[in-house]
Amino acid sequence: MSKQTDKINKLGVIKQSLTGIQFLFVAFGATVLVPLLIGIDPSIALFTAGVGTLIFHFITKGKVPIFLGSSFVFITPIIECTKLYGYPGTLGGLIAVGGVYVVVSAIINKWGLRIIEKLFPPVVVGPIIMLIGLSLAGVGVKMASSNWFLALSALATAVIIVSYTKGFIKLMPIMGGIVAGYIVATITGVIDYTPIINADWFIIPPFIAPTFSWKPILYMIPVAVAPIIEHIGDMYAIGGVANKNFVKDPGVHRTLLGDGIATAFAGFFGGPPNTTYSEVTGAISLTKITNPKILRISAVTAIVISVIGKVSGALKTIPESVLGGIMLLLFGMIASIGIKSMVENKVNMNHTKNQVVVSLVMTIGIGGAVLQYGTFSLAGIGLASVVGVFLNLVLPSEKLVK
Repeated sequence: MSKQTDKINKLGVIKQSLTGIQFLFVAFGATVLVPLLIGIDPSIALFTAGVGTLIFHFITKGKVPIFLGSSFVFITPIIECTKLYGYPGTLGGLIAVGGVYVVVSAIINKWGLRIIEKLFPPVVVGPIIMLIGLSLAGVGVKMASSNWFLALSALATAVIIVSYTKGFIKLMPIMGGIVAGYIVATITGVIDYTPIINADWFIIPPFIAPTFSWKPILYMIPVAVAPIIEHIGDMYAIGGVANKNFVKDPGVHRTLLGDGIATAFAGFFGGPPNTTYSEVTGAISLTKITNPKILRISAVTAIVISVIGKVSGALKTIPESVLGGIMLLLFGMIASIGIKSMVENKVNMNHTKNQVVVSLVMTIGIGGAVLQYGTFSLAGIGLASVVGVFLNLVLPSEKLVK
């Protein structure tokens, strides 16, 4: 038994539970924000995140201290795909995304990480991540514009928390901003409490069954590129915090498999795709508690909360403008992560090849280009991802801008 495990066991059941709940609070704001933005009940996301985390821990032999929450990468594709094919059809596409994770897991298990690094270098992944954030900018502004006072209250609080606070509070800008915006909305009398009043204390989350057709599947599959790369980066990050090499043991093929199965599970029950949460990694780094058992307590807590109807009702009363204010920061930060990825990996933008790849990924994605042949269509982030991978493979890399 490790010293860390021994330390956790000595805390006792109550203190272990409180520690696990603390980690859930770090992920809570982001986990419930995604379903609110795509228009489904937050209780579904809490349930699928909790069960998905337990699935992940089972597949990875309980070795990795990870919590899986709702993925922001898929917000834009889900919204757009739902407009085209309906939400049940979109869920079929998300289940297929989980299948892509499984396939990539098998490839990594057989050939290692080199093939992934070759297909998806930083010059491809960086602009794709930027695109994910920038493509949502209009949505954030539209939601915030319904009440700019509330939106700016939430936004200012989130900025202050992330910029000026320390310790555990610094890890909770999303939740802090939402709470502040909600308080202001309460004072100004714009909250409709009907969803709380009408909600039962205990509920079964209103699960949504998927349907399957090729169009939404082909639409969603290319979006898997960015979260796969993000997942691998997260495994290195949590390994650094825990002083263990999770990429080798249990192996990134197992962690990606766990993520994929959890994402497919979420799709079958109507939830958004799951992803490893960097916020929780930050909390683990702060507290120095790296025992995976605590994260399983977080998962069970999420499941319990998902069946408390009053909580779900309360989440539905959050004004749209408050969420919009948070989105202004959140989606801009997603775009900045793409820039950061390129800077940290020293992508040389004096290279003609790199300029062409970044330029076309951005313009195709933001411009809304669509590739269609018969019943087949590829658009948005998915099309931009495919173009980026293709150009990176075929363009020469030795020429420089003069």
